[in-house]
Amino acid sequence: MTAARAAAALTLLLASPVLAGPPYDTDDPQPTELHHWEIYNFVAGARAEGSLDGAAGVDLNYGGFREVQLTATLPLGFSRAAGERFRAGASDVELGIKARLYHDEKEGLAFSVFPRAILPTGSRAFGGRRIRLLLPVWAEKDSGPWSVFGGGGFELNPGAGNRDFWIAGVAVTREFGERLSVGAELFHQGPDSRDARPETRLGLGATAALGGPYSLLVSGGPSFSAGHVGAHGYAALGLSF
Repeated sequence: MTAARAAAALTLLLASPVLAGPPYDTDDPQPTELHHWEIYNFVAGARAEGSLDGAAGVDLNYGGFREVQLTATLPLGFSRAAGERFRAGASDVELGIKARLYHDEKEGLAFSVFPRAILPTGSRAFGGRRIRLLLPVWAEKDSGPWSVFGGGGFELNPGAGNRDFWIAGVAVTREFGERLSVGAELFHQGPDSRDARPETRLGLGATAALGGPYSLLVSGGPSFSAGHVGAHGYAALGLSF
């Protein structure tokens, strides 16, 4: 893979809501509880055509108002193209507000909007040059230990050679007691530049309580893009208080 294609692949990875609903790409409409924190120290990566691209950092979520979550994601990007050296640098900061507009606890139904601004704070190799806006809607249906959530949205992605694009995803999870949740998802993102390709991901994920305020979150699976098969993964140590 050329350096230009590696950079395009990394842009695709970081432009998608990798941290949307940890450990899934697909988000759920549940905001962080009022005056509580959810913090995820994460590493995420994708491998395709001999290149590795990803990010590591911290995802901060605070229940600032009733039914409203404030989010900031502070990532460090990294990549290794085939035949080239490992590179790392600051990536773009994300700021978001998740607002749950409807919640029927008896019926187990909810939906939220979660606009995000991706700021051009990263280095040239790992960041954009313009502010991007992601405008998604997420919905959920709960039934006993089962949850189905999903939705999608549109990203405004200005800049020379860039394209606006759609995202969409759906996930199914099941809780096993109070300490373990497992799930599967299907996620799709359109091309974000003129020479990029759409990508579809399949994934399995799990969240396990470790005791106290800590939890372990993992997910991963294959990805498919224009006949090429790759892989993606995510791991995080969660802290809630």
